Amino acid sequence: MASTFVKTAEVTVVEVLATSGLDFIVLDGEHAGFDRGRLDACLAVCRALDFPAMVRISSGSEENILMALDAGAVGVVVPHVDCVAKAQAIAKAAHFGRGGRGFAGSTRWAGFTMQSMGEVLDQDGQTIVMAQIEEPEGVEACEEIAAIDGIDALFAGPADLTVGYGHRSQDNPDLPMALERVGKACAANGKAFVSWVPDAAKAADWAQYQMTGFVVASEHTWMRQGAIAAAKGIHAI
Repeated sequence: MASTFVKTAEVTVVEVLATSGLDFIVLDGEHAGFDRGRLDACLAVCRALDFPAMVRISSGSEENILMALDAGAVGVVVPHVDCVAKAQAIAKAAHFGRGGRGFAGSTRWAGFTMQSMGEVLDQDGQTIVMAQIEEPEGVEACEEIAAIDGIDALFAGPADLTVGYGHRSQDNPDLPMALERVGKACAANGKAFVSWVPDAAKAADWAQYQMTGFVVASEHTWMRQGAIAAAKGIHAI
């Protein structure tokens, strides 16, 4: 599956990307300027256009998870899941049940009171939880994390893993070993394996690690690439 990070907190960006053929988008609430209001607006447009959106939240707190899901996200991408305890906590917070996600029937996700409690609870199985593996400790625990009920995918963060292993470039020997191990853990547990890639060529290369989804660059990158190409073409005339 193909996706991208959306870093511009603007509904028009969502509308444009909805025409692109991407399978879903990830609104970047960790590294971009999404306040609660802009996140809510962008998710409203996604729901209206039937364009699936996940939210990379700033941290795996119960509050952040609930906010994204109630607003209409199909799931959350949770950064820095480096141990089993964290993975268990986010899986619990993202799903209904005793001590889990709080219930409210007046949210966008619940149809603003137009669905019964049973219908809302039946949607729980549609919620997607991606745990980002971004530290060497997360790689060491990836088999146990992948086995947790309520964790649907592991998302390898190549840049953070590179830094965590003490390197300054993704061209290092530790990153492919980490990707291979996480990929095997996902395959063994029937979970999806996702990573960020700069382009389709890198996705084709990393498919060897049993990846099933790719978050490709961001709209920032694509705007810049298009502008650079246009500027070069005009300047060459």
